[in-house]
Amino acid sequence: MRSRSLWFVTLATAGIVLGSALATAQAPAPAPARPAALSDNLPIPDAPAPATSKAWLVMDYATGQVLAGENIDTPVEPASITKVMTSYVIAAEMAAGKVKPTDQVMMTERAWREGGAGTDGSYSGFEVNQAAPLVEMEKGMVVQSGNDAAIALAEHVAGSEQAFAQLMNAYAKKIGMKASHFVNPHGLTAEGHVTTAHDLALLGRALIRDFPEAYSYNKIKEFTVGPITQPNRNLLLWRDPSVDGIKTGHTSSAGYCLMASAKRGDQRLITVVMGDTSENQRAVDSQALLNWGFRFYESHQLYAANKSLATQKVWKGDADSVQVGVAQPLLVSTPRGKYERLKASMELPKSLVAPIAKGQKLGTVKVALDGKVVAEAPLVALQGVEEGGFFKRLWHALLMWWAE
Repeated sequence: MRSRSLWFVTLATAGIVLGSALATAQAPAPAPARPAALSDNLPIPDAPAPATSKAWLVMDYATGQVLAGENIDTPVEPASITKVMTSYVIAAEMAAGKVKPTDQVMMTERAWREGGAGTDGSYSGFEVNQAAPLVEMEKGMVVQSGNDAAIALAEHVAGSEQAFAQLMNAYAKKIGMKASHFVNPHGLTAEGHVTTAHDLALLGRALIRDFPEAYSYNKIKEFTVGPITQPNRNLLLWRDPSVDGIKTGHTSSAGYCLMASAKRGDQRLITVVMGDTSENQRAVDSQALLNWGFRFYESHQLYAANKSLATQKVWKGDADSVQVGVAQPLLVSTPRGKYERLKASMELPKSLVAPIAKGQKLGTVKVALDGKVVAEAPLVALQGVEEGGFFKRLWHALLMWWAE
């Protein structure tokens, strides 16, 4: 189908207006923007880049937009942040009915020897050859970063660490983690066990969105197994009440790593700092990035799902028009005070011919700030249009020929 010229749209403070010479429609209005401040015309200062980390980023949770970062797609070792992927797999398999939170998970001798107290890594404290409910074993993995618990859980869910790693890679691909490969569930150094800061942020976003109960374990400050009580290693849980996750990691080769998330008001941010120099430094660097992101950026919903943004003529149908909109809410992250400068355009075909299925993609809406596209989404049919009768189709065929 031939494309028509773009319909230009101005996102005004009072709302979003879509228009063209042929049709005009009022889109749902976002929340009114606040009055402009003197600082709104100033450039945003650079993000406080961690001086010693290998890679870092700040991501807006609602949009998945990276607000700032360095080396975000460079392969790095994930260390114990790997366990976030393990948590995601367990939650997904639980949602599919393959395992239950009440399952009795055995702390096998292999899991205990390779990840227990006798090793150099973190451990949960569950006794060897004893079973515990899956949900308790998972908390031992998440809060205490127990390598032994991660191995035991992997064996329970998939039979072996190797089989579980295959599940990890399959789910990673589904999430959109394009440069990650996992070979174990705990994150101890292994050949080919790599990820990126960007992929980890996508993983954290997916866990929060898809499995909020599993995510909630990450804010538990301490966990007790038998006589042993261990604290969560995420220092930000004690320093910032808005922080509710996500996971720390450390090996001699990976350095000190932290994936953090905080929610202030309706806005949530995710930060990733990889390869820092100390436990305290990764917390300090992550805190600075969170403060910067919340201070200088804000999120907006521009279009609600399944709400009409425009009405488009349809030829040869049992209806003469179809309403178009977005199937999912269209959100955007913008520098604070720049909301009024957003501009949008819609690309729609010159002619639509029935039949049209509900949900069928018909075009695209793009939102730009200062000429740079910051968000886009498919425009879909909000209702189906069946073919019209024989004589209507014949008549419209003639009209379409005449309109050429």
